[in-house]
Amino acid sequence: MLRAAAGQFSAGQVCQTRYILSVREFLRKHARFFLVSSLAALVLRLLLVFRFPGIVDDSHLYANLAKNWMQHSVYAVTDSGQIVPTLSRLPGYPAFLAVIFFFFGADNFRAVLLVQVLFDLITCFLVADIARRLLSPRAAKAAFLLAALCPFLANYAAAALTETLEICFTALALDFAISGLNALQTATHNHSHAASSWIACGLSIGASILLRPDGGILLAAVAGYLSLLLLRTIPLRSIIVQPTSPATPAPLPIVPAAIAPSAILRSAILVALCALAPLVPWTLRNLHTLHRFQPLAPRYANDADEPSMTGFNRWIKTWIADYVSVEEVYWNVPGDPIDVRQLPRRAFDSAQERDETAALFAAYNQDHDIAPDLDARFAALASTRIHAAPLRYYAWLPALRIADMWLRPRTELLPSDPRWWQFNDDARWLAVSVAFGSINLLYLAAACAGAWRSRKIRGLGLLLLFLLLRSLFLASLENPEPRYTLECYPVVIFMAAALFIGNSHRNHRKPA
Repeated sequence: MLRAAAGQFSAGQVCQTRYILSVREFLRKHARFFLVSSLAALVLRLLLVFRFPGIVDDSHLYANLAKNWMQHSVYAVTDSGQIVPTLSRLPGYPAFLAVIFFFFGADNFRAVLLVQVLFDLITCFLVADIARRLLSPRAAKAAFLLAALCPFLANYAAAALTETLEICFTALALDFAISGLNALQTATHNHSHAASSWIACGLSIGASILLRPDGGILLAAVAGYLSLLLLRTIPLRSIIVQPTSPATPAPLPIVPAAIAPSAILRSAILVALCALAPLVPWTLRNLHTLHRFQPLAPRYANDADEPSMTGFNRWIKTWIADYVSVEEVYWNVPGDPIDVRQLPRRAFDSAQERDETAALFAAYNQDHDIAPDLDARFAALASTRIHAAPLRYYAWLPALRIADMWLRPRTELLPSDPRWWQFNDDARWLAVSVAFGSINLLYLAAACAGAWRSRKIRGLGLLLLFLLLRSLFLASLENPEPRYTLECYPVVIFMAAALFIGNSHRNHRKPA
């Protein structure tokens, strides 16, 4: 037994060594391409860092958490001069900021953005590696160039927000998942190599979850894909072509014997355990300090003493469909006055309902707060609207929110007018909006064409499942922000790169 285990471990080392050598040879062979492309990527990101740094309200909140953690050893926010423990944000990004502030000084956001640029460059290499594993070296180069020159990834690398790190760990998790699937689905299946890939995949997902709670969608995608693979494998393993004569060769199962259900189940367990383990200290801290069982951040990122405004949020979802309403209405409540004339026509089904909504906002504008009784009135109005048009609430509006997040020009971090389609913005920023919108459409169109061309590529199902699950989740949000689809861009870029796979690699199946 010990000899067999040692043999498996040695075989795993051989697989890892071969992979490292293949990557090293690939980079050496195309060194000039990657050097020039990396320099172009660096120039684009540094231009945005120094010209349009994105330091927003959330950035200062994360920085406050990081500084209190560093200086007072308490994960807390400063409220009216008091340090108050909180669970409104997960600790991943504040921990990242704390490390940067420790080495480069508190509130040194420029250092934060420069480090994020490095993470974004790593993302480019990870996307290229996924394409190299599943498609071809030519497609890998295309994927790297598409990621390096992607203005949307570069724009968020210049913003002190969670997106850049989240995208990087998403790409890392997907790369390890593809590696694990290759190890599972090859005839020379090696348990040690597969286990190490799934452990690394799980830890990467855990890092994503610690940055943003919706990182759990990636865990659902990987676990769901393995479950589908398991369900497909179990019945097929028993289907064997029976020999017709003694001279007929031995029967072969339709599904290779190496793809054992136990191996798939073991992989799913490894991923789940490694992804959820990093949440244990956070959950225990919340139980001990705040006496709440809270493995993730709350649904509305609120603390126990903050109202969640469930009625108002439900009413918002009866009409909101675009990012403009997020900026003009959703983000301003509570705290700022709201003019009912800012609401779109779809927010009212009748003149009577418009008058009722105006009365609710008049009550809100008295103190710019949603008290429990006012929240209940919004909830009643929401119930009336949902009862009158259930398909609108459960189907059409979620579909519109998905479309808006995917298709809107991604200029929310730039001075461009969010109402770009009215063409009344400054000419320069209107041109930027149109250009960004066109580039986004080109990426998505190329991804759709590439997905069709590579539809038989092993592992594509996992990537498509991730896109589907994340889009469905985003449809349930009250704030359709385009940045929430950026975690899908490693997959979008991979699929777009499939257009450059080359005819000789169209049936590429070789695992890496």
